[in-house]
Amino acid sequence: MIDAFMTLKFLQYALVAAVLIGFTAPLIGSFVVVRRMSLIADALSHVTLAGIALSLLISGMVASLSGLNPLYLGIVTAVIAALTIDWLRAKYKHFQELAIPIIMATGMGLGAIFISLANGFSMDLVSFLFGTVSAVTLTDVYTILIVTGVVIVFVIAFYKELLFLSFDEEQARVSGIRLRLVHILFMIVVALVIAISMRVVGILLVSSLITLPVAAALRFAKSFKTTILFAIIFGEIATVAGLILAYQFDLAPGGMIVMLAVAELVIVMLVERFLIGGKSNAKKDRTSA
Repeated sequence: MIDAFMTLKFLQYALVAAVLIGFTAPLIGSFVVVRRMSLIADALSHVTLAGIALSLLISGMVASLSGLNPLYLGIVTAVIAALTIDWLRAKYKHFQELAIPIIMATGMGLGAIFISLANGFSMDLVSFLFGTVSAVTLTDVYTILIVTGVVIVFVIAFYKELLFLSFDEEQARVSGIRLRLVHILFMIVVALVIAISMRVVGILLVSSLITLPVAAALRFAKSFKTTILFAIIFGEIATVAGLILAYQFDLAPGGMIVMLAVAELVIVMLVERFLIGGKSNAKKDRTSA
């Protein structure tokens, strides 16, 4: 297996993509979770499905576009959907949660139409749904690398503003922070991360990689920075180990990555329950005695 990863180009591309996604998704996911926007990832992933299906339909109908990378149109539709969600949330100020099912339903409807026009699911579309090891190309790696750089620059440049948005939005307004601009940029970055992650994890499972490592980190992290750190560690373990196991046992990498992330969460909760919880109970007993 080690020889395969050392010699086969597509495995090397997949491994690099997994490392980058394992870092980027939990990083931006930490802000998504604390802002209680986890379901937005599901909505954007469903719209991305429509963009991927449309791209495959166009490439099948127009010979000159047969080599078009579906990832590009997926990114465009994800960004448009993110901006539309933000617009709908502004329109429905007292019912902002409506924006998510509206966009999700639109994405699923368009996806179903484009898939039926393309005469059903193709192997390319199935690989985007559940992720695949062999489909990652050098172009995909470059795209994922660029988006990773954008995410890192965005988080570093707007870290204070993101903290205000996440924990004290009213104070942010008083401080004169341009909340609208930061929020729009944040939505665009979330859309980019979801779009690039679907090649390895799959459209149907990408939201899990954004939320599960963060959920595990939140169980014991003492600060937001340590939450981000542990979320990235959990994300890297899940993506890299999941990719290796998926290749070893010929399984969908998305499923393996997500199940490892679930296993990490379960283990953390068990450790918290039987070790940390046990120590706390013992301390209470000594105090009461």
